Amino acid sequence: MFENKNTKIMNITKTILVILLFWYGVYYIRMIPILLFKININSLTYNQQVLLSLFSSFVMAIILFFIYREELLAEFKKFKDNFIENMDQGVKYWLLGLAIMMVANLILTFVFKLGGANNENALQEMLKVSPYIMLINAGFLAPFNEEIVFRKSLKNVINNKWIFVLVSFLMFGGAHVIGNANNFLDYFYIVPYGALGGAFALAYYKTDTVFTSMTFHMIHNISLVLLSFL
Repeated sequence: MFENKNTKIMNITKTILVILLFWYGVYYIRMIPILLFKININSLTYNQQVLLSLFSSFVMAIILFFIYREELLAEFKKFKDNFIENMDQGVKYWLLGLAIMMVANLILTFVFKLGGANNENALQEMLKVSPYIMLINAGFLAPFNEEIVFRKSLKNVINNKWIFVLVSFLMFGGAHVIGNANNFLDYFYIVPYGALGGAFALAYYKTDTVFTSMTFHMIHNISLVLLSFL
């Protein structure tokens, strides 16, 4: 009993620290090369922003891996041992999330007359400057980090399926919108982003391995980057 209680407290503490690290740690990680190379933070070029983003994502991935390394290795084995079934579940939930995301974006575009999420517009500018670096960052590092923060850490402390999905939906959507919104209507973009986050949460809950949701998060992002190349 006491062991279970201590484990739960440790998981809650770890989850809080990981979320805080993700929200606030990125800024301080980015400051390392800025201070080392005496970069003017007030006049960053898009190329510098891309490189700083790549650096912070890479460092964050290393930190998160070491925090959850034992669990990640166990879940990777589970993903590999049930590969076909996990992929089958993953594609089902990804397509569900993608469908909801597309419908939500169509409503926001044609009903609310919004011109696209500011976060997405900024990414498109970075893609034009450094497409191959963005492919690595957005296609591999970002999904790895986000799946650990918004799926792995949350599932460790939320046992109820639908509460887990809802919290993942809100936090994942909010992370892509809050801070980039210019007006109240921009916050509606939490819905399309959150839809995909909720779908990935369902895939993780169903297969019990974060590598299912991580794989399809990577497939989704890589597909978007490659489409941007065209």
